[in-house]
Amino acid sequence: MPSAHIKKNDTVYVLSGKDSGKTGKVLRVFLKDNKAIKAIVEGINFIQKHTRPNPQKNVKGGILPKESPINVSNLMIVCGNCNKRARIGVNVAPDGKKTRVGKKCGEMLDA
Repeated sequence: MPSAHIKKNDTVYVLSGKDSGKTGKVLRVFLKDNKAIKAIVEGINFIQKHTRPNPQKNVKGGILPKESPINVSNLMIVCGNCNKRARIGVNVAPDGKKTRVGKKCGEMLDA
């Protein structure tokens, strides 16, 4: 299974697309075998979802805005320490545990 440098609840910066330059929180990450890894980011990449009314589920019909997945290659993590976007490195502890590290400031991203 492929791995992503972005995880749920990370703050990310959008590099390209119609929402480039915006930041948001990752709500969900989709990992697929041999395909592009995608993520849903809060407030980014809205689409128009047409829904039918369903009185049993208390859903009104109409055109609703909804976040759609964006490719992980178009996202960059925002470091929590220096509040700047940063590349990610992996630091291996002596006990073998891996943690994500921001390359600019060297701060660990995994608490």
